[in-house]
Parts: sequence; structure tokens; C-alpha cells
Amino acid sequence: MKKIGILTINDYNNYGNRLQNYAAQEVLKSLGYHVETVINNTDFNKKNNKSNISNNKIQKIKKITPQKILKKVALLLRNNYFYNKRLETFRNQRIKVFKEFTSSYIIETDISITESNIPNEIVDRYDYFVTGSDQVWNPNYRKGSPIDFLTFAPKNKRIAFAPSFGVSEIPKEYHQNYKKWLTEMHGLSVREEAGAKIIKNLTGRNATVLIDPTLMLTKEKWLSISKLPLNKPKGKYLLTYFLGDISRERKKYIKEIAENNDLQIVNLLQIKEKFAYMAGPDELIDYISTASILCTDSFHGAVFSILLETPFIIYDRENQSSTHSMNSRIDTLLSTFRLESRLAKNIKNNKEIFEVDFSHVQAILDEERRKTYGYLKAVLNI
Repeated sequence: MKKIGILTINDYNNYGNRLQNYAAQEVLKSLGYHVETVINNTDFNKKNNKSNISNNKIQKIKKITPQKILKKVALLLRNNYFYNKRLETFRNQRIKVFKEFTSSYIIETDISITESNIPNEIVDRYDYFVTGSDQVWNPNYRKGSPIDFLTFAPKNKRIAFAPSFGVSEIPKEYHQNYKKWLTEMHGLSVREEAGAKIIKNLTGRNATVLIDPTLMLTKEKWLSISKLPLNKPKGKYLLTYFLGDISRERKKYIKEIAENNDLQIVNLLQIKEKFAYMAGPDELIDYISTASILCTDSFHGAVFSILLETPFIIYDRENQSSTHSMNSRIDTLLSTFRLESRLAKNIKNNKEIFEVDFSHVQAILDEERRKTYGYLKAVLNI
């Protein structure tokens, strides 16, 4: 049996990452391949935001007396110490849960790869390498790693399966490498229209825009691996899943929705709610499938709401610049499935919050799935 090696972000703390990895594996397996995910230990760092203090905050700090500053710093250090210790404990437990999910559902290699250490046997071990889906081409996360463009492999083995840039523009310092590496890809696809535009501008190539691999699996398939979360509410609930900050105004609006509709609020990714914070990827599926409404700024939050036909509201990610905006992925998703009405700015009353027409979605899914399988069969020479 022919073999495919997936190169993605191995993030054992991110729902979308684990679920797209599983989905990509299952899609490629359905085409008759033995599929493994290569452990990618390439270093990457998010930008340090410590220096992004606004001038207004600086001016306010200048007006505080030295005595007050010392008291505030002492209190802050004390609170941060206990908070960070607690966060570290919960985070480690959460990673353990995510690794257990990975061990159960994703085949990972017994070898790892980095820019400075590429095992000799890896190139001959697989007939093809697939990069994606996730934000493997996001320069703010990955710093332009050649591993994510499969440069270690022969050109005819390099295939992109709906990867994302995650941004609408690529910084100039990455243009030269991105142009070369994208030009050399055997199979070239992306997850959003903005990504296709980036590739066209850099290389002149037309990249196929595909749906995320998670959308390739049916509702029944996802529910078959779902798991009942611990301490899940017995009654109806509003689920929140925010990767960015949540403003007071947004919290107030969500609270009003819950109170007006007699819903309990369950906040994923908030450490103060231990059981929800500890929920694994399989539990996320159950949480979304039975929620009365999901409020989110997450791409995969929207994806699973669509798949599971759960009413949802999409918010812009807070505290992001236009250059680093990740909204392009969500814009393409909502446009593809004609669900722009789910943007928070388009919802005007309580009735519109819960009334979502999913009747047209299946036909679109069927067509997008055919398109994806057509692309994969072509680049895999099936």
C-alpha cells in the first residue's frame, strides 16, 4: 500500500488543529493510502506583544506615585504567581487529554523532523507528502519554515491540502522564499480566497480553494468519535469558544442572550471553568452538537456549527491588526455556505439568533467534497 506523510502543526492544545489533522488523515485513507502524521518539531514563536502598550496606558502609568506602583507590582506578582501555577497545572492536564485523543485517532510517526535534522530515510518512506491544513503558511506563527513547504522532498511529492496563510498579506521579507517554495509545489491548494490571491500575486499560479478537511467528514462520522463531557449541563446552554480576547461589551451581550432565553453559559478555554477547560477534542464535538447556540471567533467553531447544524454567532477576533487579521478564513467559509447572516453585526434581534436555515448546506457540502476529491485524485495520480 502506498504511503502519505502529513506535515502539519503538532499542537496538543488546540481543538481545530487536532480535528483537522484527524480529518485530513481520514480523507487520504479513504483514497487507499496508509497515512501517518510526521512529528514536526520545527521551532516557531508568536510575536512578543509585551511592547504593545498604548500611549494612553503609558501616560496613565506616569501619573501614579512610586508608592502606588510598588504596591500594584507586588500584588500583581503575587496574583500572577498563583495564577500561573494553577494555569500550568491545568494546561499540562489539558495537553494530556489532547495527547490521549491523538493516540486514539491519529497515527503519528516514530521519528521527528526539524529544519536542522531531516532523517535520511524519511524521503523514501512516503510516496507523497501533504502539508496542511491548518495555518502552516502563516508567517506570524511559522516564521517561513521550509519544512511547511516540504522543501526536503522531491518536487513531485509535494502536495498542499487546504493549508491556510491565516493572514491577508505576507510581509515583504518572506516574499522571495514563499515565491520559490510555492512555485515548486506539485499540488497547490489553499483554504481561503485571500490565500489564493497571495499565491497568484507571488507566483502567477492559480491555487484551488478547498474546504477545510474537517468539512469532508459527515456529521455521523464526527458524532461517532464524540464523547460526553464531564460535568456537562443537564439543561439547555449557550456555549462560548473564543480564541481572542472577550470585551466587556461582548460579555454583556452574551449574558443577555443567555438570560433572555433561560440558558446556562458554558465557557470553553476559560480556566475558571475547569471541566470545560479540560474538555478534549472529542468532547468539543459533543458540546457543540447539543448547544442551543455557539458564540465564537473560531474558524473551526463555525465549521462544526455548520456540520452539526447548531445555531452560531461569529464575532471578529478582538485585538488584531488588519494585516494580521484571520477573518479571511471565516469570510470564505461563510460565503461558501451562504451563511453571512451568522456574523454578529448582521444579527438584529433575538429571533435571528436562533433561526438558522441549514437546508441548503448539504448540497454545497456535496459539491465542495467532490471538488476536493477531484483535486486530490489529480495530484495523487489516482
